[in-house]
Amino acid sequence: MDEFRQFEGRALVRPDEEIVDQGLGFDLGTLLGRRRMLGLLGLGAVGLGLAACGGGDGSASGSSSRPASGSSSGSASAGVSSGEIPDEMAGPYPGDGSNGPDVLEQSGIVRSDIRSSFGTASGTADGVPMTLELTISDLAKKAAPFAGAAVYVWHCDRDGAYSMYTESIKNENYLRGVQVADAAGKVRFTSTFPGCYPGRWPHIHFEVYSTRADIADATKTIAISQIALPKDACDKAYAQPGYQQSVKSMAEVSLDNDGIFKEDGGARQLATVTGDVSGGYTVSLTVGVDTRTEPTGGWPVFGGS
Repeated sequence: MDEFRQFEGRALVRPDEEIVDQGLGFDLGTLLGRRRMLGLLGLGAVGLGLAACGGGDGSASGSSSRPASGSSSGSASAGVSSGEIPDEMAGPYPGDGSNGPDVLEQSGIVRSDIRSSFGTASGTADGVPMTLELTISDLAKKAAPFAGAAVYVWHCDRDGAYSMYTESIKNENYLRGVQVADAAGKVRFTSTFPGCYPGRWPHIHFEVYSTRADIADATKTIAISQIALPKDACDKAYAQPGYQQSVKSMAEVSLDNDGIFKEDGGARQLATVTGDVSGGYTVSLTVGVDTRTEPTGGWPVFGGS
């Protein structure tokens, strides 16, 4: 449940006005969201202008590797990012100091179980149990495990609300946490399965930092991206009590029209999901990070609060 009207998953600057009247900053944000597709096509500044006027969906049409929005959680294409993970917007609710509150400066943020708030907050998020496992590989070192990398993860609760931002849970900081990759490059979080809110496919946000010491400075991220959740796992989770709103929201979105994943249907960000609703799901993804490239995600969020 977002507090703002949205377009392609981003809050509108002027909620009561049309999309075309949101201002230059918002328009630039929309264009930046299509940057990878344009780069693949080799379009320059003129092409960018034509794409903005053409109303294209920003997808790489004709791609044989593109999964359908109903891909099975056991799909061979899911769970492994081919090459460098795509850079994405941090979204309106990062909690990393780039757009309002900063949870990364709080003592206790480095933790594996993110279901409950910490510090002066005491709330706990309800929902289907979920273990999130990310394997970070260092592409600058021939895809060797990125031991010591710090990974910050955050996502919405089963109602589609974000702690620290949504009014009803503004004083909570649950479903946010940092883990440091082990010798195999792995991080694990215990959480709850995210809900689906209007305008976005079910997803999990994350940022990668080279070291734990870097997490206090959001400008030191080496990757900012999002994990897409497979449809079949979402359908089963959303059939459980408490996820009623997610059923309605998910019926109106797909990987092909999601504002973030539509460029390639989430091909490089679609997780593998195992388990079930009673014992809990395990969501897994291998994430390639290249420290030789400059991250392009995390641009200023227009209309966030």
